[in-house]
Amino acid sequence: MKDKTGNAFDLKLFKRLLGFSKPYRSTFYGVSISAILLAVFSALRPVLLKETINNPILNKDSEGLVFYISLMVLVLVLEVVFQFVFIYFANWLGQSIVKDIRVLLFKKIIRFKMQYFDTNAVGKLVTNAVSDIEKIADVFSQGFFLIIGDLLKMIAVMGVMLYTNVKLSIYVFLILPFILVATRIFQRAMKGAFKEVRKQVSALNTFVQERITGMKIVQLFVQEKTEYNSFVNINEKHKKAWIKTVWYNSIFFPIVELASSVTIAIIIWNSAMASALHNDATNLGIIAMFVQMTGMLFRPLRQLADKFNTLQMGMVAANRVFSVLDTNAFIVDDGTVVKQSINGNVAFKNVHFSYIKDEAVLRGISFEVKQGETIAIVGATGAGKSTIINLLNRFYEIDKGKITVDDIVISDYTLDNLRSKIAVVLQDVFLFADTIYNNITLHDETITLATVTKAAKEIGVHEFIEKLPNGYHYNVKERGVMLSSGQRQLLAFLRAYVSNPNILILDEATSSIDSYSEQLIQQATQKITQNRTAIVIAHRLATIQSAHKILVMDKGLIVERGTHQELLKIKNGYYRKLYEVQFAVS
Repeated sequence: MKDKTGNAFDLKLFKRLLGFSKPYRSTFYGVSISAILLAVFSALRPVLLKETINNPILNKDSEGLVFYISLMVLVLVLEVVFQFVFIYFANWLGQSIVKDIRVLLFKKIIRFKMQYFDTNAVGKLVTNAVSDIEKIADVFSQGFFLIIGDLLKMIAVMGVMLYTNVKLSIYVFLILPFILVATRIFQRAMKGAFKEVRKQVSALNTFVQERITGMKIVQLFVQEKTEYNSFVNINEKHKKAWIKTVWYNSIFFPIVELASSVTIAIIIWNSAMASALHNDATNLGIIAMFVQMTGMLFRPLRQLADKFNTLQMGMVAANRVFSVLDTNAFIVDDGTVVKQSINGNVAFKNVHFSYIKDEAVLRGISFEVKQGETIAIVGATGAGKSTIINLLNRFYEIDKGKITVDDIVISDYTLDNLRSKIAVVLQDVFLFADTIYNNITLHDETITLATVTKAAKEIGVHEFIEKLPNGYHYNVKERGVMLSSGQRQLLAFLRAYVSNPNILILDEATSSIDSYSEQLIQQATQKITQNRTAIVIAHRLATIQSAHKILVMDKGLIVERGTHQELLKIKNGYYRKLYEVQFAVS
C-alpha cells in the first residue's frame, strides 16, 4: 500500500478503517447523535446568556432571571450527560475496533511463511501489533468523532451568529480564511512529521528488542559502549522527529490564539462604539454572546488541528498495519488430503531450492526414508541440511522437483495435517515464559498432565522435572533461562514425544550439551525414534552410527550415502575424513 504523505487526508484508507465499525453500528450511530446534540447544546448556552442579559438582568426581573438560569442549568446538565456518552462510547468503539484489527493482524502474522520473518525485523512487527494499533484507537476516541463534533459546533455557532447579527458575524468570518489556510499548511506538514515519528519509533523498538534479546553477546564481546553509542544516535533521531512536530505546534497555536484575541477586540470595539453613538444598551447581550461564541468558534478550530494531528498519526499507523494485512506472504494451502495417521515414507526427488533467487542451496537432491527407518544427514555448515527440514514442513516452497510423504506430494496435504504428523527437535530450543507443562503441551487441552508425566518417565525426563520447584508447574521464564541447555533440550524431546508424530526430525539436538545430558538424550532418542521415521541432522558422528542410512551433503548436493561402515570404507571419502577428525584416528 502506497503512503500518500503529500495528501492531507487519505479518504480511501479512512473508509477502509471505518469498515471495521460495521459490527458496532448502533454504537457508531449513538456517538454520532451525541455529537449532534452536543453541538446544539453548545450553541444554545450563549443564546441563553444573551437573553438573560437583555431581558431579566436589564429589566431587573428576578422571576425571569430564575427561569433563564434554570434553562441554562438544564442545558448544562444535558450537555454533561451527552458529553459522558460521547467520550465513553467513542473510546469504547475505538478499543473494540482495534481489538478486532489486532486479532486479524496476529492471525495473519502466525500464518506467514518463514521467508517473511527472514526479511522483516521482529521489532517492526511488534510496533505494528502494539503501538500502531493503539494509534488507530485514537482515530476514533481522539480524532474522527471529536473532529465531527467540533465541526458541528462551529456550524451551529456560525448559524446563530449570522441569524443574530450579520455585521459582527462578517468581522468574525473574515479571520477564518487565514486560519483555515494556516490549518491546511499545518496538517500537511504534520503528516510528513508523523510519518517520520512512526519510522523512528519502529527503529527504536527494533534496536532495543534485538539488543535486550542478544544482551549476552553484547556483554561477551564487550560491546556495551558501542551499542550505547548506537542507541544514543537512534534516540537522537527519535527526539528530532518529535521536536519537528513540536516546532509546527509552537508556530500554529500562537497564530490561532492571536487571531482569536484580535477578533474579540474588534467585536468589543465595534459594539462599544455602536452603543456609545446610538445609546443601544441591548447590544450588551449580543456582545457577551459574540465574545463567548468567538471563543467557541476559534477554540475548536485551534483544537481541530490538534485532533487532526491525532487522526493523521492514526492514519499513518493504519497504513503501516494495513500494509502487513495486505501482505500475502503465505504458503499456498489448497491441499485436500487429511489423514489421521501416516506411515512416514518420505521421498525427495530431484529437489532444487534457493532462499535468494539464483543462489541455489539445494541442487537436485534425491533420497528416500522408509517407514520406521532412521536416516542421518551430515555435512559442513551451509551444506543444506536444515533446509531439508524447512522444506519437508513446507516453511518454504521448492523451486523444482517433488517431495512426497506416503507417495503423496506434500502440497496435496492440508498444511495443518502435514505439520501435525511431523515433530522437530531443534538445536536452539525455544521455550515460552510459562510452566513446563504448558511448554510441553503448548496449551493443547487434549494432552493431560498424566499423559505428560507418563511420557516423561518413558524417555527418562521425569526425574529432573520432579526436582524442580513445583515440578511440571515450574515457570521457566523467558526463553527458558532458568534451565540449562541440556534441560531445555530434554524438554524439547518430551514436547515432540507427547505430540505422537509419525515423522521425527532431530536437528543438531546434541551439538551443545554436556556428556550427562547427552546420555539422557541418547536414551530419549532411542525411545522416541522407535517405530517412527526419523531424520537426524548431527555434527557428532557418534550419535548417528546406528542409523539405517547416512547422507553426506556438501554445497547443496548429496556427495555420499550409505551406512556408517560402508562410508568408512570409502577411501578419501568426505564422511571418513569427518570421522577421523572427530575421533583422532591416525
